[in-house]
Amino acid sequence: MHGGASTGWLLMVLCAVSGASCLLRTRTGTPQERRTARSEALMGFGMAAMAVPAAVLSPPGWAWAVYAVLFGAAALRALRPALHGGHHLHHLVGSLAMVYMAVAMAPAVTGSGGGGHAGHGAAGAGGIPVLTGVLLVYYALYVLGSAGRLLPGAGAAPAGGAGAVGRGPGGFGGGTDGRPELTTACRLTMGIGMFAMLLTL
Repeated sequence: MHGGASTGWLLMVLCAVSGASCLLRTRTGTPQERRTARSEALMGFGMAAMAVPAAVLSPPGWAWAVYAVLFGAAALRALRPALHGGHHLHHLVGSLAMVYMAVAMAPAVTGSGGGGHAGHGAAGAGGIPVLTGVLLVYYALYVLGSAGRLLPGAGAAPAGGAGAVGRGPGGFGGGTDGRPELTTACRLTMGIGMFAMLLTL
């Protein structure tokens, strides 16, 4: 990351904590909520692994292919639910963004022998500027929307409008479990993390 190893460690810890929180949510809720929590836990832990500073642990070249395949499979799994919109569409975008970052940071693409790792800096990473820009705008809007839902009174549903809880840009849900503010905070953290990682491309 631009801020050096300390920034990479901070991002890694935040993403790992978010992933762990999502993992805890897989024990409760409806089957759909548990599936959503599992997808978000995978995203959180995947981002944490990619954010480890390369100066400390430089992943082998094949690790990027594993990331791409893993999140490619996650994207395929999210494709059908994404047709219904809502937060499933965000999961699809997130999985595809992870595939994009894994391919862009792979040593074979960057020619840097792992220097494209999110914790090592922008110099070696290679991406498509227009696509990176579109994803940055998407995650900036997502983060702003998620932050807005955490403001006091922002998640309060009007009388007779329970379905309005936690709705944000693009119809993304803020969470329908017993603690929607915690779910939204985790998603906000991962959105910030994704934005920060995309900045390294």
